[in-house]
Amino acid sequence: MTGSPLEQQHAQPAPLSQPDLGAARSLGAAEAFATALSLIWGVVYGLGDRFFGSTETEFWSDPLLSLWVLILPILLIWACALNLRSSRIASAESAFLTAQLNQMQTNALNHAQTGTAGSGASMVQKLDEIAETARKTETALATFHSIRMETNRPSAQTRPPPPPQDEQGALALGTTAEDMTPPLQVDQFIRALNFPETADDEIGFTALRLALQDRKASQVIQAAQDILTLLSQDGIYMDDLHPDMARPEIWRHFAKGSRGREVAALGGVRDRSSLALTAARMKQDPIFRDAAHHFLRRFDQMIVDFEETASDAEVAALGETRTARAFMLLGRVAGTFD
Repeated sequence: MTGSPLEQQHAQPAPLSQPDLGAARSLGAAEAFATALSLIWGVVYGLGDRFFGSTETEFWSDPLLSLWVLILPILLIWACALNLRSSRIASAESAFLTAQLNQMQTNALNHAQTGTAGSGASMVQKLDEIAETARKTETALATFHSIRMETNRPSAQTRPPPPPQDEQGALALGTTAEDMTPPLQVDQFIRALNFPETADDEIGFTALRLALQDRKASQVIQAAQDILTLLSQDGIYMDDLHPDMARPEIWRHFAKGSRGREVAALGGVRDRSSLALTAARMKQDPIFRDAAHHFLRRFDQMIVDFEETASDAEVAALGETRTARAFMLLGRVAGTFD
């Protein structure tokens, strides 16, 4: 069933027109002006030759010198005219290329938003890859959700028995169950920020489970999980970004409050399609925008505490996680590094 003309207009990319350089290549004001100056100079030279050619001066008696006097100004005039014509043609081609690039970006954005299928075997193969990645992501996210539910709402069968009387007295004096939980290891926290690779990644799920039991770690983990799920709806996956990784000292400067050029390397995401889709989603989807800002705040708070005790190797490892890549993408779109 065919859609309305408006839907068909958005579904099919607009064809790219060829550059119309006929007007730029045709004779213009510069060529006409050069022709007029050449004629005027020819008339002036002819008058000079008429009145002074019969004299015995060195200038008019030397044919080669007089010929150069006639030709050289004309050559200079037409050199300037051709230079102006070349500039005019280059400007026309530059304007066409700019319009072509903008139209290609618009077509790509419309195609991604409407979900229409592209033509050709390469587009079909790309869609198959996105569908396969989405299925893997849904499986992993379903497992994340079950882990969170088990962590936040333990069943009656797994709830630990009440502590003895002496432990009850210790809790009454201010000791909480969180204080009795062993601290989360740095390598486990970094592994949890990267999320499990596959549904069979036992090490990744173990690190994720331990991180969700930690109050501070669980806040940034859950915020990252939410924003990664929303980004996947637009076909944006962290494994496809490959950003320019920032050095540990740049992360430390950012954690200490530096902004601007000093930390601009943190916005090392170069994927124009992901940047354009994320920016459009930030403007049009308030739910996505709130989730993105919430994630940026949680990550900012986390990196401040993490940087104080982490080594350079640990800071570099954190910067390569999927959570850090999401921060680099959203931070660049939101202007966090400006």
